[in-house]
Amino acid sequence: MKLRAAIFAALLLLWATPAFSQACSMCYSTAKATSKDGQRAISKGVVVLLLPPLGFMTFGVWAAFRYGKKRDQEQAQAAVLRG
Repeated sequence: MKLRAAIFAALLLLWATPAFSQACSMCYSTAKATSKDGQRAISKGVVVLLLPPLGFMTFGVWAAFRYGKKRDQEQAQAAVLRG
């Protein structure tokens, strides 16, 4: 099970690799040209915009695993009762 999770994580990281190369040089140079306070504000803004999708995804994965465990337990109980 841990091997499967490690393989999944590695594939996910490899799949996301092209996104890291999409940095816009114009955006980068504009952000670098701002003051230190402006750069800090941009960094905080990125984090603020990242938190809601990350939270929803975390909740969704947690709910899926919880549902899967509950379903597996119910199926095991039904199998014991049947025979």
